[in-house]
Amino acid sequence: MSGWHSTMRFDRLTLMKAALVIPIALLCGSLNGRKFYDDDPLWREPSPLRVEKIEHHELSNSFDFFQNTIAEPGEKQSIREPIRAEAANTLGEVPDSAWYRNRDVRAAPLADLERGPGNDHAPSMQAPWQIIAAKTEGVTPGFRIKDASGRGYLVKFDPPDDPELATAADVVGCKFFYALSYNTPENYIVSFTREQLAISPKTAFRDAQGRKRPMKPEDVDRVLTHVPRDPQGRFRAMASLYISGDITGPFLYYGTRPDDPNDIVPHERRRDLRGLYVFAAWLNHTDAKSLNSLDTMVTENGLKYVKHYLIDFGAILGSGSISAKDVRAGNEYFVDRGPALARLFTLGIYAPDWERYHYPRVRGVGNFQAKFFNPNVWKTNYPNPAFDNRLPDDTYWAAKKVMEFSPEQIRTLVSTGEYSDPTAVDYITRTLVERQQKIGKVFFEKILPLDHFQVEGGNLKFEDLAVTYRFQAPRAYQAHWAKFDNHVNRSAPVEGATGFSIPSLVRAAADNDYFAVDITRDGTTKSMTVYLRRKKGRLEVVGIDRRW
Repeated sequence: MSGWHSTMRFDRLTLMKAALVIPIALLCGSLNGRKFYDDDPLWREPSPLRVEKIEHHELSNSFDFFQNTIAEPGEKQSIREPIRAEAANTLGEVPDSAWYRNRDVRAAPLADLERGPGNDHAPSMQAPWQIIAAKTEGVTPGFRIKDASGRGYLVKFDPPDDPELATAADVVGCKFFYALSYNTPENYIVSFTREQLAISPKTAFRDAQGRKRPMKPEDVDRVLTHVPRDPQGRFRAMASLYISGDITGPFLYYGTRPDDPNDIVPHERRRDLRGLYVFAAWLNHTDAKSLNSLDTMVTENGLKYVKHYLIDFGAILGSGSISAKDVRAGNEYFVDRGPALARLFTLGIYAPDWERYHYPRVRGVGNFQAKFFNPNVWKTNYPNPAFDNRLPDDTYWAAKKVMEFSPEQIRTLVSTGEYSDPTAVDYITRTLVERQQKIGKVFFEKILPLDHFQVEGGNLKFEDLAVTYRFQAPRAYQAHWAKFDNHVNRSAPVEGATGFSIPSLVRAAADNDYFAVDITRDGTTKSMTVYLRRKKGRLEVVGIDRRW
């Protein structure tokens, strides 16, 4: 889509880790302390290695819960020696990869946002859908179907007492996370009558006693008994188009897949997974866990590799998927020692402000608010190793992207949920805008929020995002220039070179000369270094290091 994709890059440290596939000369050259290479900043990850075989991974809800709640897997951050994010380039941005594909929201037409991962493959209504599998247990059962064109879908319904709640959330979520540059399935709101459903002769069914037998029409009727209907008597559902490729199971938020030669960055170090914390907090995706992810072996341009997806967004916003979201969600873990002890010692009297909040009663909205939202301490249902390893530069990276959405764009994405009550769109949009503002204010304060550096008119220019978004009044910064020796990663101050005007020594530099600009602000220990390189007669920004 034109105006939708931007170029990307890949960090050198990550590239070095693929030692088996890097020429010896390049590997040896990477060990000499050199900070930048001629092609930095890299904007696109190198083509993946061909994958011949991947094992299918199974994961249960109970295992994932106990593993992350009790065992606490993955690396842990050290206060003295923080583990910096990888899968980021020398500017701190995330590269195009099998995980993440940058999409420029600021340049995206509303129609592209509304389209998301696809808008042209809704289930065909030209003939009855063939039910090929069914989930009849639980509060929100569903079907797997094939339509007249032979495409497969997972069809899920709303909880009986909350029409539009989960189906809208699932569609809105896939659009938002796609706009935020992740891989997501194509999700559609569909309305249909009972006549639209037929049973494939091969469809098996397990009855209440666990006995397997062919599925019967009365089994379908029993499922639909508790499914909400619209005023025309039609059933509303969310239909998710099957993701292409050979499905191999979910990915974990820690470690790597040993059978995937392209998976070389521990997942708890990936900036796109650490930063996902901020996006999940914004959208109240408390169910951001491994089971709501999917790896699939795809073949593109003749190359087989593993592609990584986020799936199942029925528990975002105010939806808990099977009911309105519990008000504890986003505020406490399922098992959270601190609040549990507070309730114990106060004999159950302890009740935080968010627990006493009066939530609106609007069709399809559920429990969703911004008043007591604190993006700094927001929580998923249980710990997520990548989220727990986030650092201020990770949350800053993600907060920048959240702030790029205009209110009109947010409303457009919310409207894809096809809420019957316009009040729902108004309320969710307003709440997301309020949460967005809190995210920007909180995470821009943790770091010097300077960005969009460029050399123009003899000056190093930049944007203070805290000022741009009106969180702060304009403020002054100090700059000190240094000659940077790229081969030994060492700086030597330039006498008298301060401020943001390009010093004469820098203007007279030869190609491949490097310089470092240390930027500080009075009253804070936060700082950053911007690196510039002379290339083909021009000064260009080649790297950024942030400190807090």
